[in-house]
Amino acid sequence: MTDDSTPALSGDSGAGPRWKGNVGLFLTGQTVSLFGSMIVQYAVMWYVTLETGSGLALALYALAAFGPQGVVSIFGGTLADRVNRRLLVMMSDGVTALTTLALALIMMNGVTDLWIILVAVGVRSVGAGFQTPAVQAMIPQIAPADQLLRVNGIFGTIQSAMALLAPAVAGAVFAAWGIVPTFFIDVFTAVIGIGMLALVKVPSLERMGSGATSYKTDLIDGMRYIWTHAVVRWLLLVFAIIFLLTVAPSFLTPLLVARTFGGEAWMLAVLEVSFGSGMLIGGAIVSTVLAKQSRLGLILVSTFGFAAFTIALGLSPNLWVFYGFMFFFGLLVPWFSAPFMTLIQETVRPEMHGRVFSYVGIVMALATPIGMLVFGPLADVVSVQLLLIVAGLLTMATMLVAMAVPSGRAAMRAARTSAPEPASDGSATTSAPTAATGKAADENEPAV
Repeated sequence: MTDDSTPALSGDSGAGPRWKGNVGLFLTGQTVSLFGSMIVQYAVMWYVTLETGSGLALALYALAAFGPQGVVSIFGGTLADRVNRRLLVMMSDGVTALTTLALALIMMNGVTDLWIILVAVGVRSVGAGFQTPAVQAMIPQIAPADQLLRVNGIFGTIQSAMALLAPAVAGAVFAAWGIVPTFFIDVFTAVIGIGMLALVKVPSLERMGSGATSYKTDLIDGMRYIWTHAVVRWLLLVFAIIFLLTVAPSFLTPLLVARTFGGEAWMLAVLEVSFGSGMLIGGAIVSTVLAKQSRLGLILVSTFGFAAFTIALGLSPNLWVFYGFMFFFGLLVPWFSAPFMTLIQETVRPEMHGRVFSYVGIVMALATPIGMLVFGPLADVVSVQLLLIVAGLLTMATMLVAMAVPSGRAAMRAARTSAPEPASDGSATTSAPTAATGKAADENEPAV
């Protein structure tokens, strides 16, 4: 296995005989860092919810948390294809930790204005804009191509476990000592995550630092690649629908609980634990029972499931039924995210991974605040329950249209039969069936 400083063939997976230990180290470090970040995420969202009780304030929070990430992702993914991805992740995580530390010190001195909190959240979002596409692009570099869905499923399961544990820890710390101690937890976990990532061996891509093309050219190439790639273009459309019409309204569920069932911190913590428990079990199912299932089939099942459970959340007669539907909503998240990321990783050329994932980040980061700019203010006029029902119905209708139009049917046919594109040197990325012949590639052919 080559280190970052050693030249490697473009797209070299770096999956040697010790790849499991390397991937394990990578996932562990990212998990520790993610744990602290999620604690802060929950604590800040609860703080804004309980202190303001305003849908508009939550919309502003969503805009600060995701908007900068969407803008920065335009450049972050391209940068991830040009520089050392490991160092990019470490630097992004470090800046985020320093921002969190600064906010903790400011609030300790009694300054708790909402705009200051939103500025800090925005800076953290900038760090995520650089970090997220680089992390996603690193996975196919260090894991074998035929293990990508399993690795993504395991990563999703770990993230789900953190989604279960983080709100419990955040709720306990927030209830006992307030919001500031959660910030120090994030700083501590970031230091551990950065240290562990420094030990991970990541092979370099040939084009790193080559300077063969300009930054602007890379950005344009990324846009052109996505626009001319039917599968990726359609997947991004589905991704946008989900984040616009189901993820955005889900940000209002803490507000619904606070207004309808009570504003106690434990209620919000149990809400997130219910969601996290579903994600944990869903991730375990994806990485085991469903590991060999159709990526596209899982995406479609989870998409319509999101719509159905969003409607069910709006119709919930009591708090515990509401928690139950949140559990099943969370159960479907890995069924969507793991096959989605795997399908992108498998069908996109390795040297394009960073740029494509940057646009995935853009859709994810911008669709949510755009949706919240609509749903948030509306939540101050009509009930959150009604908004959830409408959002679920719109998701179903929009997905049916996306599947029915000719471009959607063509993309789904391609997704069912597509294999990873050859890298720029013409080598195959895996022995999966090709779209043209349906036959498996020769196992003796060089793999990227």
